Amino acid sequence: MHRRRRTALLLTAAIAAAAPLLTACGSDAHPGAAAVVGGERITVAQLETRVNEVRTAQRAAVKDEAQYKQAVSQTAGLTRDTLHGMVIDRVLHRAAQDAGVHVTPKEVQQMRSGLEQQVGGSKALQTAWLQQYGVAPQRLDDNLRLQLEAQKLAQALGADTSKPAFWNALTQASKELRVDLNPRYGTWDVQKSSRVDAKTPWVREVTATGTQQTA
Repeated sequence: MHRRRRTALLLTAAIAAAAPLLTACGSDAHPGAAAVVGGERITVAQLETRVNEVRTAQRAAVKDEAQYKQAVSQTAGLTRDTLHGMVIDRVLHRAAQDAGVHVTPKEVQQMRSGLEQQVGGSKALQTAWLQQYGVAPQRLDDNLRLQLEAQKLAQALGADTSKPAFWNALTQASKELRVDLNPRYGTWDVQKSSRVDAKTPWVREVTATGTQQTA
């Protein structure tokens, strides 16, 4: 695999895996919110829209019903994973701003063009990001911007994305933003650096798996 391609994939995976570094500062999320970040709500409706985008893309990519159901089962945690992504996007953006880092639309397009050349075109890139990272095609540019921000932030800190300086910057940003999750999606355990499911068995995560989609 080309070195640049491999770096991009590893960075996406690293950001997803590091989502538990975010800090929940409140005891209850605001009513109707999946999370509150910097005083701004990520509503349950916004979260469900993002999840439905992925499910719609999966439905379009996989015509066979059995294969589609298998794809859905393999991404059973999509709602929580999607929320992690929406939160860490804001946290990383704040950390980048704190460090004076900016990403331009031209830089995003250049990165996308390079990746498309490596994998065989726009459609192939969209399929790869959907299958490997649960990123809907219409969110691909947003995800690439996230990666570029992470790369440039690490460079500004004189480190790379695996070094403590990088993750300390994200932790500081999450504290500034006072990330607060709705308990139905779990909590953040900073000491263990892992997500902990809320101990509320009567609360069930509802994930749309095709009710708003057509075959």
